Amino acid sequence: MKQTTFDMDFYRGKRVFVTGHTGFKGTWLCRMLLKAGAIVTGYSLQAPTEPNLFALADVESRMTSVIGDVRDLKHLKEAFDAAKPDIVLHLAAQPIVRDSYKDPVYTYETNVMGTVNVLECVRQAMLRGEAPRSVLNVTTDKVYYNSERAEGYREDEPLDGFDPYSNSKSCSELVTHSYKNSFFADGSVAISTARAGNVIGGGDFASDRIIPDCVRAMAAGKIIGVRNPHSTRPYQHVLEPLCVYLTIAQRQYEDASYQGYYNVGPDDCDYVTTGELVDLFCKCWGEGAAWENQAEENAPHEANFLKLDCAKIKATFGWQPRWHMAECMEMTCRFSKIWLAGGEIPTEMDHEIEAFLQK
Repeated sequence: MKQTTFDMDFYRGKRVFVTGHTGFKGTWLCRMLLKAGAIVTGYSLQAPTEPNLFALADVESRMTSVIGDVRDLKHLKEAFDAAKPDIVLHLAAQPIVRDSYKDPVYTYETNVMGTVNVLECVRQAMLRGEAPRSVLNVTTDKVYYNSERAEGYREDEPLDGFDPYSNSKSCSELVTHSYKNSFFADGSVAISTARAGNVIGGGDFASDRIIPDCVRAMAAGKIIGVRNPHSTRPYQHVLEPLCVYLTIAQRQYEDASYQGYYNVGPDDCDYVTTGELVDLFCKCWGEGAAWENQAEENAPHEANFLKLDCAKIKATFGWQPRWHMAECMEMTCRFSKIWLAGGEIPTEMDHEIEAFLQK
């Protein structure tokens, strides 16, 4: 039976403000919103990579794209006030664990004060009687204090990410809780956070991510180097959490009692080691793809095992993951080969979105 999800028609004509719209997830999200007929304003730095999905996806001409830094409250507020959003989806972040070790100040400024600034725009709009009805802050599965246990973490467990990236996202959660309790307790603005696991999918060109590293190796005709082959992570296709974000935003817009804190992760069968993930990539890619262990000595700390308990979101929204790892990897390799061949990326994105929603 087709599961409960967001309604594309609900978003038709809705004004949606997306931070981080030029990133990997942000671009896929904008493509989905534009297909639904939403009026989209994005606020973000320039796309962080070259090549980048934002330039390939044919979305910029169909939305209002504002290039700016979420640390700049004045500029952010100008874009926010001009958009007069009904719904806010906050994705802007410094998202790379290893980069957070290199520049922790920038990571905290972006991930913590960026969240403060977005919520301050909402608060000031509320004082004018122009507040959005639904706000979602996207964080990460890494917000929890991680004891490397086998059981999944639940939404009511302690927040205390280890590295600067994870910890800054824990702080972003706490900022959201404080603003929600201090300024929006009457329910006039429904505010949630979503804690998603690792995502894969076509169009991710980031550094220090395993699938982009695999694609780059294939493009260069090289063997794939794997840094942490024994680390276990919750992998899911990028469309999975995006669909959940849109579901949360819609349902709390319609009924503020749905606001809360939600884990978004795969089923147990899709918790795989990085080595297993790359094995699957090589199998899907073919053409003699292979990898080798390139573990580093004295590398910065990264968690070896991390699992989410997603019972709450399944019970609340009737949500179940649509694509398991074999389908995720098939779509990722298909997209990447189309890109390498100079194919039509917008057409492929729409194909994947439609296939996913019909699942």
